[in-house]
Amino acid sequence: MFNQDRPSRREQRKEEREVFGRRGTATQYRLRESLFSLGDDFWIEDGEGKRAFKVDGKLLRIRNTLFFEDMQGNRVCKIQEKLLTIKDTMTIEGANDEPLATVKKALISPLRDRWTVKVGDGPDLAVRGNVLDYEYTIGEEGRKVAEVSKRWFRIANTYGVQIELSQNDILILAVTVALDRMAHP
Repeated sequence: MFNQDRPSRREQRKEEREVFGRRGTATQYRLRESLFSLGDDFWIEDGEGKRAFKVDGKLLRIRNTLFFEDMQGNRVCKIQEKLLTIKDTMTIEGANDEPLATVKKALISPLRDRWTVKVGDGPDLAVRGNVLDYEYTIGEEGRKVAEVSKRWFRIANTYGVQIELSQNDILILAVTVALDRMAHP
């Protein structure tokens, strides 16, 4: 039967345009990796081009570890590669080392890369699209909560992330960085 509580696909697309469209309400970030930095450090800028977070890659570690820092240098998040797993896995921890999420690559995926994001205290996230080309969406329970795209910029090694206002920006940005590290080693 027809479910009247669920919006039609047309209404859903209209709502998405209001959030993710040209003048949408989504929070915008720009990620630009520095090609020549030691330890894979780079900045995440807000929609106005101001630095919002620093991603600090640690050198000489056995496993890939990245720290998110705010503008005052406080650690807000840690992304760390899990060792000795069959499939690529990275964990995301909060400032107090509390588990936030686990990002995994599907073991067998014949047609395209598939990723799962298990969120500790919320609904799991689904990644759809082409992670290798930075053209994908992140959704929860069938609705888009973030969009990642490289085509918004003409600058090399730069891509944008738009995040719905109701989401945890740090978590979505950390998931995006983890996907980037796993897809582009």
